[in-house]
Amino acid sequence: MRATVYLETFGCQMNVADSERADVRLRAAGFDLSGSPENADVIIFNTCSVRERAAHKVFTRIGEVRRQRIGSEPVVGVMGCVAQLEGESIFDASPIVNIVAGTRATDRLPQLISRALEGERRVLDLDERADGEVWDVPATARTSKYVAFVPIIEGCNKFCTYCIVPFSRGRESSRTAADIIAEIHELCHQGYKEIHLIGQNVNSYRPKTEAGLEGFKGATPFCRLLRAVATTGMERIKFTTSFPRDFNPDIVAAIDEHESLCEWIHLPVQSGSDRILRAMRRGHTVSDYLQRIEAVKNAARPMSITSDIIVGFPGETMEDFRETVKLVEQVGYDGLYIFKYSERHGTPAAKLNDDVSREEKSARFAELEEAQRRFQRTMYERYIDRVLNVLVERPSSKSESDMTGHSTCHKVVNFPGDSSMLGDVKRVRVTAAKQNSLYGEIISAP
Repeated sequence: MRATVYLETFGCQMNVADSERADVRLRAAGFDLSGSPENADVIIFNTCSVRERAAHKVFTRIGEVRRQRIGSEPVVGVMGCVAQLEGESIFDASPIVNIVAGTRATDRLPQLISRALEGERRVLDLDERADGEVWDVPATARTSKYVAFVPIIEGCNKFCTYCIVPFSRGRESSRTAADIIAEIHELCHQGYKEIHLIGQNVNSYRPKTEAGLEGFKGATPFCRLLRAVATTGMERIKFTTSFPRDFNPDIVAAIDEHESLCEWIHLPVQSGSDRILRAMRRGHTVSDYLQRIEAVKNAARPMSITSDIIVGFPGETMEDFRETVKLVEQVGYDGLYIFKYSERHGTPAAKLNDDVSREEKSARFAELEEAQRRFQRTMYERYIDRVLNVLVERPSSKSESDMTGHSTCHKVVNFPGDSSMLGDVKRVRVTAAKQNSLYGEIISAP
């Protein structure tokens, strides 16, 4: 009888990609993958540590599993960023845990599980990736049948003072363009309509070899990669996340040259105050950032721009916060992800005096959210009567008679339809603007 494994994923798209990769390795090793933790022999949590709340969430889930499985306790493992950071201490914090596998141990997960099933009480692996590891993930292991995540770079060299990623994911390591392009060709063959090139900082992409990029122009390796990927035949290509310091205007030129490169840029600014940006060690000023935004806004095609902002960073005064609100109003984001600063143990910012109270952080969060909502409402209303190409991804969670998907500008669009449309690209005329989505009607095939 083969052991069954339930894999639950927290956090970013990189974690989703790692779980897809783990799925492949587990099935190849003879394990069955379960869709529920209730009867699984092994439960693995793939964890995120970017925010304190995300790290706490996994331990809450482990406690829930322990209570639900009294008398039939499974083998429990923690993999990913929390595992890499906390290491052996997880065993003491949560005695039910048998396996701790770091961010680079994904391919060794079957062996780690086998050791635990054979009776080893504490199985720990925080080692580097083995030489020769490949990133192959077939369609059967993908989270979506229509949209695929394609990692191009792992880790981060930036060391922003608030961020734990360089410690949990390690230094930047780029895949070869030849491997990336081969994977995308295979995804085209499998019928995928959209890919996301992903990484902590995709535009920091710097492979050790130019293999696969020969003959493609570009100011940076990432610009050349975009042009190379645009020739694969993939219908829609998106990428996230970009780092402002490495955002070259030639990225915009590449998007203008190739219709398959979608008109959406996610460019996290984090603060509108130069003083706070220095304290965050972001490596850019507000002026630097606005120059990059200007290049995006001067594109031949209208671009959708989204960003991340942290409020309540240590030392942030009301004047600093006002500068952030001013920046948001000046840029005019299509979408904004706002976070209240929370200390991450082990980061340089953890040594600073967290002098903005929880109440003040919440107040600033609410004010910035309202400012963004006002602009976003106006922005979304401008889409009424426009026609968007929408990839149909799933039934709507709000209406049984509607389907939902994303436009090339990465707007969520809902419209009347049924499951026979899944995986199709539909031309949808927008008829109404909601708070964070658009509503429309199909007018014809693309």
